[in-house]
Amino acid sequence: MPKDAPPNGGALPEDGPIGPRRRVSEMQAKLHRWAAADPGRRFDDLFNFVCDPATLIVAFDRVAGNTGSRTAGVDGLTVADVEEQVGVPGFLADLRARLRAGTFRPLPVRERKIPKPGGSGKVRSLGIPTVADRVVQAALKLVLEPIFEADFVPVSYGFRPMRRAHDAIAERTPV
Repeated sequence: MPKDAPPNGGALPEDGPIGPRRRVSEMQAKLHRWAAADPGRRFDDLFNFVCDPATLIVAFDRVAGNTGSRTAGVDGLTVADVEEQVGVPGFLADLRARLRAGTFRPLPVRERKIPKPGGSGKVRSLGIPTVADRVVQAALKLVLEPIFEADFVPVSYGFRPMRRAHDAIAERTPV
């Protein structure tokens, strides 16, 4: 087999560039490892992780994958509008520049009344943030979640990724 042939039928060589998802995953693993090793650790430089282009790309992909991506905020832009009119690279570059310059300010959410489940005839308010605000929220979640996850004990189930109340009940109920 030639020395320069990639392993696994096309996998990138070890010294090749890594994609944004892998870069963010490695960053999250590092943050979780640091938080678990030293519960009192002070994380001083999280802002650079939030503003990292890879973090913003992954955050945009998560926002675009949500059902709400078809809904516009107060600025009138949906994810599809951003992709078609502005372009994702330009949108994320502008967002990153505003974050770094300290000029980013979230816009008010658009309020929409939706019916409550159960057919009671009552409605509740739903706040719809702009795409930019959603991307920043997703980027913050990508950076902060692994740090706070390290503080939870394995039997904590509330509002955690890949866990639900049914799992807690199943763990407590003998089969």
